[in-house]
Amino acid sequence: MNSTNPSHFASFAAYTPPPDDPSYAAPTSSKGTNTSRAWFPSQQQSVSYQSGGIPTFNTSQAGGLGAVEDAESHNATNLWETRYGFRVDLLAAFAYLLGPISALFLLIIETHNDFVRFHAYQSALLTTPLVILRMLASLLQFPPFLRTVLTLVLVIPSFYMSWQAFVDASRNGLVRFQIPFIGPLAERWVYEE
Repeated sequence: MNSTNPSHFASFAAYTPPPDDPSYAAPTSSKGTNTSRAWFPSQQQSVSYQSGGIPTFNTSQAGGLGAVEDAESHNATNLWETRYGFRVDLLAAFAYLLGPISALFLLIIETHNDFVRFHAYQSALLTTPLVILRMLASLLQFPPFLRTVLTLVLVIPSFYMSWQAFVDASRNGLVRFQIPFIGPLAERWVYEE
């Protein structure tokens, strides 16, 4: 059998763009040469799967379910994404561990994730008055028993809120546990940013 016989090879036609994709229309520049198509289409363009777009199933673009989720995914950033790529659950828990110090540190460093910022604000609003009260108790020479009680009043809620923020992020899908009076204020501050 002769391997050079062209009948044994598959013939491939040159690629032609799909007729339904207007972005393949070759615009001409002022010099009369064709300009190339952008590699990455903008978010506003509707790219068909025939022209290299990702196929969509059960979304608003495909005419099915998921219209709300599709619209939210285009407008909002990823809820699990942090500025430096750290885990959301660990950052939210860290907001409470060192009281106002860790809360202030996270408010300065973490600017992308609202879940972490919410817990940093809530930690600052919860622990700052407790730390000030504990410092005043030491400065005014309160009895040792009362200073121990104030220390426990500071430490136990901080550890509980740290654990609660970790659990809410890792198991409950970023549900925000709010302390009465403090939580809604922290939520409003995050919303107003």
